[in-house]
Amino acid sequence: MNLRPQARPPIMTKPPAPSSDELASDSWHEPSFEPLSAEQAQRLREQLPQVSPWRVVGAQLAVGPVAALIAWVSGADKAIGWSLLYGAWAVALPAGLYARAVVRGAGAGFLLWELVKLVLTVALLAAAPKVVPGLNWLALVAGVILATKMYWVALAWMRRPRRTGK
Repeated sequence: MNLRPQARPPIMTKPPAPSSDELASDSWHEPSFEPLSAEQAQRLREQLPQVSPWRVVGAQLAVGPVAALIAWVSGADKAIGWSLLYGAWAVALPAGLYARAVVRGAGAGFLLWELVKLVLTVALLAAAPKVVPGLNWLALVAGVILATKMYWVALAWMRRPRRTGK
């Protein structure tokens, strides 16, 4: 049985600075950047996974009625179903407007459309007490969360990159 303490390796707090010879050599420089040609960019676009914004909006529009139907079938109050539906659609309808603007080529204006989407969503949620009779705030928030999570579901639907045999 060995009772002697083991020697510990020295602890380095920071890596050593490069020497002046290393800095002067060609091995110590920033990697060069070459822009892609049009053909290379097209090939890259074809290989990257893409999700249509309309699939996301469609999923957001569909999750509201499904959640409301589940609430109604389970015997919950009708107001809970309507609140779920309204909450999901308060997210989906502005997202559809945003998707339409982006697909039509909003360019740099997509930030303006994102602001429009957010303001419209907040306005729809603020109008909920007047629009939905017997509003259930918890169900409304659940509808908003369900519709918002459809962005993650869309990532799962994303097609995988194609492998080319070239």
